[in-house]
Amino acid sequence: MEIFSSYNLIIGASIIVVLSFWFNGISKKTNIPSVLMLIVLGIILQYVLKYFIADLPNFDGALELLGIVGLIMIVLEAALELELKKSKIIPILKAMAIALIGLIGSAYVAALILHYFIPNMSMQSAWLYATPLSILSSAIIIPSVSGLSAQKKEFHIYESTFSDIMGIMMFYFLIGGLNPAEDSGVAGFAGNIALTIGIALIASYAIILIFQRIKSQAKQFLLIAVLLLLYAIGKKMHLSSLIIILIFGLVIANVKLFFPGKTKIFLESEKIHQIYHELHIITLETAFVVRTFFFVIFGITIVLSSLFNLTVVFVSLLIIASIYLIRFLILKIFFGKDILPQLFIAPRGLITVLLFYAIPKEAQVATFESGILLFVIIATSLVMTWAMIKDKRKMNTPLDEIDEEMRERNEAEDMLHEKQNELDQSPETNKDPTNNATEEDNQILDK
Repeated sequence: MEIFSSYNLIIGASIIVVLSFWFNGISKKTNIPSVLMLIVLGIILQYVLKYFIADLPNFDGALELLGIVGLIMIVLEAALELELKKSKIIPILKAMAIALIGLIGSAYVAALILHYFIPNMSMQSAWLYATPLSILSSAIIIPSVSGLSAQKKEFHIYESTFSDIMGIMMFYFLIGGLNPAEDSGVAGFAGNIALTIGIALIASYAIILIFQRIKSQAKQFLLIAVLLLLYAIGKKMHLSSLIIILIFGLVIANVKLFFPGKTKIFLESEKIHQIYHELHIITLETAFVVRTFFFVIFGITIVLSSLFNLTVVFVSLLIIASIYLIRFLILKIFFGKDILPQLFIAPRGLITVLLFYAIPKEAQVATFESGILLFVIIATSLVMTWAMIKDKRKMNTPLDEIDEEMRERNEAEDMLHEKQNELDQSPETNKDPTNNATEEDNQILDK
């Protein structure tokens, strides 16, 4: 076991982080998800470790812990980027509706496929196995859509975030149905969500008001520790804990909305802005590290031989086909013709793996091949990669460059007209007509 000595682990972990950072750079240039590269790195490490030691240690505990922390960081990261405005109500509701319909529709069809083709798979267990396979991966989508237009990027951030949250809630609702003594039905589930939202709002207000008064510079990890504590306690109380994280992120990212009117006197704006800025950076960094080690360890645990099983390939292809067919119908209804590349941006990832390992023993089916999970994750990621590369090439045509140049010129002219109107309305400017245009304005128009 000399290979797992303290210094070897430090060297290995450091190299993995450096490689992950490099993978991110490659991903931005090629649109190949860094997650795929991390999984491949894990598979390579699996064979390297097997060369030195006969039996690999059990990584299930590490995967579960990293998955939970990564899930919290990803949802918090997404919530911190969601700006709530009246103008965004329709896009948010549309993304939520698409995420919910896509989740339920994909889970239903995948459950039917698993129930029919996997021996000894009851419909109840099939729903539990199908739900993780129906959840979009915000861990893959959010870093991958930065090159899209602002409107499409915003849609994918909303949709993947809602898919994560609603998928997890649906999964644990289904688990509750396994035990009739604990199952409280739809009414109890709705009450649970309402209670969680109430606790989340109270906790969010309390955290903001307390932390803005803490003078210590080292308080961001204290804040993260408090959020992790709230999440874990919420889980122990059978609450939908992820809602606590989501609401806190929304509150601190939109304090003006949640502290209206005279309640703003309780806020110290500069300190709140500083907390938000520092928390955003630490959340990004932590999510990056946790995501890195999660997918590398997942790659180490993969059994590649399962990918060559004919049943695995057939069932996986059926599930993948159903994912894109359902997505095509939903996007066609909501967006009409403009559904590319959104149609193909539907990867599965971290939450799919995390929830798979969270399936209770009483619902587990021995005949289910974990290769289906891996096949769907890899295939949907590759499809997204192909769609993003194709869309990027389309965006770089000469006509698009001309359109972009015209758009920038129009924006410059709009800025100049707005400034001109302000000058016209100013009493001081009206006294001297020669002040209507400045040298700076002329430079803007020249550009």
